[in-house]
Amino acid sequence: MSAVAAHVETESEIRAAMRALGAEARTAARVLANASGAQKDRALTEAARVLRERRGELLSANARDLAEGRARGLTPAFLDRLTLNDARVEAIARGLEEVATLPDPVGRVLATFTRPNGLVIERVATPLGVVGVIYESRPNVTADAGALCLKSGNAVVLRGGSDSFHSSAAIHACLVAGLREAGLPEAAIARAPFASRAAVGEMLEGLGGTLDVIVPRGGKSLVDRVQREARVPVFAHLDGIVHVFVDRSADLDKALKIIVNAKMRRTGVCGAAETLLVHRGAADRALGPLVAALIDAGCAIRGDGATRAVDPRATPATEDDWRTEYLDAIIAVRVVDSLDQAIAHIETYGSHHTDCIVTEDPAAAARFLKEVDSAIVLHNASTQFADGGEFGFGAEIGIATGRMHARGPVGVEQLCTFKYRVHGDGQVRP
Repeated sequence: MSAVAAHVETESEIRAAMRALGAEARTAARVLANASGAQKDRALTEAARVLRERRGELLSANARDLAEGRARGLTPAFLDRLTLNDARVEAIARGLEEVATLPDPVGRVLATFTRPNGLVIERVATPLGVVGVIYESRPNVTADAGALCLKSGNAVVLRGGSDSFHSSAAIHACLVAGLREAGLPEAAIARAPFASRAAVGEMLEGLGGTLDVIVPRGGKSLVDRVQREARVPVFAHLDGIVHVFVDRSADLDKALKIIVNAKMRRTGVCGAAETLLVHRGAADRALGPLVAALIDAGCAIRGDGATRAVDPRATPATEDDWRTEYLDAIIAVRVVDSLDQAIAHIETYGSHHTDCIVTEDPAAAARFLKEVDSAIVLHNASTQFADGGEFGFGAEIGIATGRMHARGPVGVEQLCTFKYRVHGDGQVRP
């Protein structure tokens, strides 16, 4: 732990400690920007090794977080996001190793062109600088964010939620051990060592000008606050109102597999389906089986009149249901008259995160993929593939639904900006 991260009590002490963390991270960022790919990769693989060695410590820390969470009455879906087990610890370690195998994004020549006067101009990838990550219950974000920022040559300041405080601290210690083994500054992956909300406020103000971008990972209230109050750029999505549209030419077996997986594989992830739209031309053969499969899997249905007519176990949907990210075993279901109406519904109620069409009609698929303005659009595949690891990015620092710089899963390439290198031979401007 950094010397500036000692125990603090007052808001003024938190401000001073957070700004000192930012200053240390800024210094470390200059080192990382010039570190070799081999050095960064060694830090990641060593962190993975230490994480496996300390699996027992991680699980003990997580058990403490879970016990405190149950005492506070956290929902089962929230507790699932918080939970670590042997398989999830191993997945975190493998994620670190996978990031290490990715090509080094820093220094990539993105474009080269020669001007008529002989100047040779290169556009070259460079790190953003210092990234601030504010997150809630998922302890694995500690490893994902630390790994991706390190690989892309960025320092990071992490502020995890109080719910995962002990788990995140244990994972962070493994990352720091990896940095130490590789001879990189420990401040390159900094962590706010207190759960006070004042720490969030300091990060939103930019830590005295040391943060270059903020990434929030958490619920709507957190992301909304970050987007409203941040004084530095933000990579974020506010809601994951994710749709699956079953077109009239959909293969029913595919549709059943996709919708149950998209909704129920993990209900608390941002790529989980929250609304099912069914083409009226497919409703007679598909709507009943789709609703029954979801209910049999433990999902509650909030349906329109057509949905309730095929299965009385569905409860009436309200206008708010079309705008709700449940993050739970609940889904809203509506019958639409056409592809046009499905696209219009998604545009009206969606959050530009992830949306899917299930169809055997190539023309319908092409229109959906072209016209639905979401960061991720899929054809005949579960929306739970909305994940940086599934995209081959090793991991993700978040899903960005904005239109500036990064969109979709934010991996190592999206954590880079660029500069221009201009090569001359004595040219002067007339």
